[in-house]
Amino acid sequence: MPTFVVSLRLPDAFDEDFIALIPRHRAVINRLLSEKVIETYAISADRSRGWVTINGDDEAAVQAVVEQFPLYHYLHGVEIDELFIFDSTASRFPLISLN
Repeated sequence: MPTFVVSLRLPDAFDEDFIALIPRHRAVINRLLSEKVIETYAISADRSRGWVTINGDDEAAVQAVVEQFPLYHYLHGVEIDELFIFDSTASRFPLISLN
């Protein structure tokens, strides 16, 4: 299954409605992580940008996943790019310990 990286921009200011959606948003992200739909989820330290690595059949399937995010309507500049290579320490076999 192809892997895509989704780049997104968060709003400049977070209003009360945005903040109220964060727990629900995190629950959806955590569920998708446990289901291995999302591989990685990151938000920049200044909370202006985010990156999500998503497994999906095609760009439309990934777009449908992103649209499930409770904060979707607050996101700006959502870009989806299919990855040719995606390698990470998390996807490798664990190191063998002889202890």
